[in-house]
Amino acid sequence: MTRVYVCSCFGITEKQVKQHADAGACTPRQIASACKAGTDCGSCVRRIQAILGRGACPRRELLEQGEPALTALPEAEEEAAELPEAA
Repeated sequence: MTRVYVCSCFGITEKQVKQHADAGACTPRQIASACKAGTDCGSCVRRIQAILGRGACPRRELLEQGEPALTALPEAEEEAAELPEAA
């Protein structure tokens, strides 16, 4: 399987960004809070914006229903565990 990296600084893939968006992240700042993407050099922020698009925000809908807006993604944690530790 080919991984398409969005954030080279933290090794965040397009799939991970989409998973965080599906879990309720609606802005690049919310993606950054969930996985750090976009917080180092910032070159990926426009790509994150493109992935998020301008559609409806499921996070807002969840908040209005009184449910948690962001959830942990086990797949993202597993992929992060596979990456070597920084020296």
